[in-house]
Amino acid sequence: MSKQDLVEALAKKAKISKAQAGKCLNAVLEEVSGALKKGKDVTLTGFGTFSVAKRKARQGVNPRTGEKIKIAAAKVPKFKAGKALKDAVK
Repeated sequence: MSKQDLVEALAKKAKISKAQAGKCLNAVLEEVSGALKKGKDVTLTGFGTFSVAKRKARQGVNPRTGEKIKIAAAKVPKFKAGKALKDAVK
């Protein structure tokens, strides 16, 4: 499902225009991104939790040349599905 498909489904279920549904979806995504940037977790009960994980610096290998490279530490987004979502997928 693409973002456009999701906007269409939201518009249909909420009986609003696609433009309004798109604005709502964009607002939700911006808020989730903003909270993660600040280091906060976002929990949607029944759906799941978005959080930020810290990845340590590590040694890697360039597959083309075999040369060892250093991969810097990074913060990465993480999602853990909630029980209701897991049960719905089963």
